[in-house]
Amino acid sequence: MLARLVSFDTTSRRTNLELIDWVEAQLAPIAGHIQRLPNADGDKANLWVRIGPDAPDGIILSGHTDVVPVDGQPWTTDPWELVKNTDKLFARGTCDMKGFIALCMAFADEFAKGELTRPVHFAFSYDEEVGCAGAHDMIQAIAAHAQRPSLCWVGEPTLWSVVSGHKGIQTYEVRVTGLEAHSSLPHLGASAIHEAVALMAALRGVAMKAEASPPPDSPFDPPHATLTIGTVNGGTASNILARECSFVFDLRRPAGVDANEMLAPFFAQVDEINQRLKQVSPDCGVAVEKHADAPPLRPDPDSPAEQFVRSLTGDNATHFAAYAAEAGQFQEAGIPTVICGPGSIEQAHQPNEWVAVSELARGVDLFHALNKRLRA
Repeated sequence: MLARLVSFDTTSRRTNLELIDWVEAQLAPIAGHIQRLPNADGDKANLWVRIGPDAPDGIILSGHTDVVPVDGQPWTTDPWELVKNTDKLFARGTCDMKGFIALCMAFADEFAKGELTRPVHFAFSYDEEVGCAGAHDMIQAIAAHAQRPSLCWVGEPTLWSVVSGHKGIQTYEVRVTGLEAHSSLPHLGASAIHEAVALMAALRGVAMKAEASPPPDSPFDPPHATLTIGTVNGGTASNILARECSFVFDLRRPAGVDANEMLAPFFAQVDEINQRLKQVSPDCGVAVEKHADAPPLRPDPDSPAEQFVRSLTGDNATHFAAYAAEAGQFQEAGIPTVICGPGSIEQAHQPNEWVAVSELARGVDLFHALNKRLRA
């Protein structure tokens, strides 16, 4: 199952429909309910599958189908072909997070045999790697279902530790439009790059302030909110004032940290620069677009999700993740949620990404235990 799943190049910028087609074909004969929830363009889709009765108290097993790019990374193997080397399995997505989806697929027939007393739901999403942007519609559909599941288990890599909380994420694209002119006559135009640099400096100030004053009781590593600029594009030549410059930034915050308050100084500078550029030309200005806004997962140690998954794994320690996931979205929709899955986040997003065979073997044991609990 894992070999087939990683063979699909589901980098977030691409479609995931070939993978969804294959998964749906595998599960359709045994599913009690199967539903695609496509994006607006129709080139990506979530897949919600129920195995077992249309009854309450179901368990959601959630995973994202998209992966991060391999561009520019020094892979020593084909990232889209599963390669085993001693006790490790290499390919893009083995760890983050097709290993968990492979376990779901491998056990689907087992779940479907006989009579389940409570159903199992698969929730396979798109665009998690670009700010948890894809799962929202599927989560809302599941939460609105008359026989609503009682908990969600998100299989992000945690070395099978039960993660109780994660940071929220917001991503923004900033586009600055200036006025081209000869570089020897800068007073006749406006450089979009110069203004973008000022805005990026403002964001750097926001990030440094957050780093200097972390929440006192934050369980995260790092404990503070983080803000990073991921891409910058702009300009045409060294002797032309840049007409356009754009950049993307990523804000990750613990629960209790107000993103709007953090970003207030930045947006004040956006307004100031936008007004100044409009005086140069009505076509100039600054536009800011939010691409993703996923809430943090707040710890809830007494929740059904915590109790259920801990009873299977035997893990009673407290763990937190600095990354973001769709777990906070499920929780916000009223479905108790935890994170627990094979592999380590330290192996994710790297060249030669891998998952240990022992991690999948541990998953087999846990899924056998899950199968028994669904019939108890």
